[in-house]
Amino acid sequence: MVSTCPKRPGNPGVLILLTLPLLLLGAIKINCATLPDNSTDVLWLQAFRHEIISDPSGWFSSWNSSANHCLWPGVRCSRAHLGRVVALQLVGLNLAGQISSSIGNLTFLRTLNLSTNGFSGRLPPLNHLQKLQVLDLSVNQLQDSIPDAITNCSSLRIVDLAKNILVGEIPPKLSLLYNLSHLRLSRNKLTGIIPPTLGNITSIQRLVLSYNNLTGSIPDELGKLTNMRNVALGGNRLSGGFPRCLFNLSKSLQVLALESNMLSKQLPPNIGDALPNLQELFLNTNVFEGRIPASLGNVSGLGRIQLEINNLTGEIPSSLGKLSNMYVLNLRNNNLEAIDIQSWEFFSALTNCTSLEWLSLAENQLHGAIPNTIGNLSSILDYLYLGGNELSGTVPPSIGNLRNLTFLGLGNNNLTGTLEEWIGKLIKLKHLNLQMNSFIGPLSSFLGQLTHLIDLDLGNNKFEGPIPSNIGNLQQLSTLNLSSNNIQGDIPTQLGSITSLTHLDLSSNKLTGRIS
Repeated sequence: MVSTCPKRPGNPGVLILLTLPLLLLGAIKINCATLPDNSTDVLWLQAFRHEIISDPSGWFSSWNSSANHCLWPGVRCSRAHLGRVVALQLVGLNLAGQISSSIGNLTFLRTLNLSTNGFSGRLPPLNHLQKLQVLDLSVNQLQDSIPDAITNCSSLRIVDLAKNILVGEIPPKLSLLYNLSHLRLSRNKLTGIIPPTLGNITSIQRLVLSYNNLTGSIPDELGKLTNMRNVALGGNRLSGGFPRCLFNLSKSLQVLALESNMLSKQLPPNIGDALPNLQELFLNTNVFEGRIPASLGNVSGLGRIQLEINNLTGEIPSSLGKLSNMYVLNLRNNNLEAIDIQSWEFFSALTNCTSLEWLSLAENQLHGAIPNTIGNLSSILDYLYLGGNELSGTVPPSIGNLRNLTFLGLGNNNLTGTLEEWIGKLIKLKHLNLQMNSFIGPLSSFLGQLTHLIDLDLGNNKFEGPIPSNIGNLQQLSTLNLSSNNIQGDIPTQLGSITSLTHLDLSSNKLTGRIS
């Protein structure tokens, strides 16, 4: 046990505190010889408090000697061992300072949660905390590397150091934490490879290493983690093909997030059959090529598919229409094709996805008319983005059935016709982008009914006639682009009443008057 008593050197007039350096700068005088073992924890808490340089909420005002330390806010003591601290939880208090090394002397501590504060400096030495099960220091400003000594905390089940400024490599010795179920190191500045030794932590269920600077391939050893439910490795510089080793996790894996890396080659055709329990799949912003595996349609519980910003080609498989639980489908910015009736069959199939809230097929190679079945898409669809394709013809009036839309993007296509038949029905719209098409006719008076609009972009079309005076009803409007049309007449005075407007472009028209 670490001694709490000061020792005197040869000069009896000089007192050196070996274990509690500068404890309260001499303001607290302690006769350690008279303190029982179960009272020393209060000293370590006081030393911890002394390192806090900012306490804006006054949390520590009640941390004083007049009250039992087991009653201090954020402190919980053992029932079996009088006075011994088993939990210290100070979350979201905007505390600042360094985490005192005295924390490492709370040898009965099981939970240490100091997340969402402003602690800086190094991780404190915790190697004596062999009872510690939960370590959460996330969302702080901790620096330096992760010490190997953390592996002495052999009872750890949860380690969360996310959203700090930690550097260096992930210690391979973390594999010694055999009881670990959650390891979260995301959003730091960690470098190097993913240690293959992590494959030895067979109890782990959640591995989150995303948004660091990790390199290399995803190690095959992760395939040994058959209890894994969540793998999040996105936002790094990982390379290689899709990690087929994860197919060994077929019974457990629910969330797979590999987005924003440099992964390449084709997706395995049997991915859906090999991972039947997937609920969320993030493979976006990589360099994957080839077709979207039709087997994804066999994953009945799949709710979210994000494959945007890759080099995927071919047709969109109609089998995705079997995913009745799917609420997000994002295939934006690929080279996916639809050139005839057969290749558009997927769109009709998606009408079976009654949970769909977000659909983005923008920036692909979709040709021809928008299918009339667009109006049969999910009644709860909130976001629909078909911009940046080669769509032509008129917009089916049935689109007006999608009355819960808040975002509609049809820009950068070859669409024609007027808006009157459908635009006024989409009264929940906040963002409407129809730019770079060939829409004709007067600006619909129905625009004034879209009172929730924040962004309205109708630029580079063939609209004509005046700006409707009821555009003044759009009091939440921030961006308005009507440029490069054939709009005529006076600028309505009502436009000047929209105080939220920050971006206005009426150029390249035939307008007169002024905004007052």
